[in-house]
Amino acid sequence: MAKSEKVQVAGNNLVCPVCGYDEFWKRETLMNTAGATFLGFDWANQAAQNYICDKCGYVYWFLEK
Repeated sequence: MAKSEKVQVAGNNLVCPVCGYDEFWKRETLMNTAGATFLGFDWANQAAQNYICDKCGYVYWFLEK
């Protein structure tokens, strides 16, 4: 499992809205679309950065513009 850490997004400290904890571990998740999946191009989908609360499991999703 990844090591949890404090995270800043856009200059703000990330805090879990459910339990108030301030340490998260991160992962990347593909934002699959039906068309790309149908054609076998899942790898071409955009990826979102996820931060998961290390205490309760709440997941933040951030998609780069």
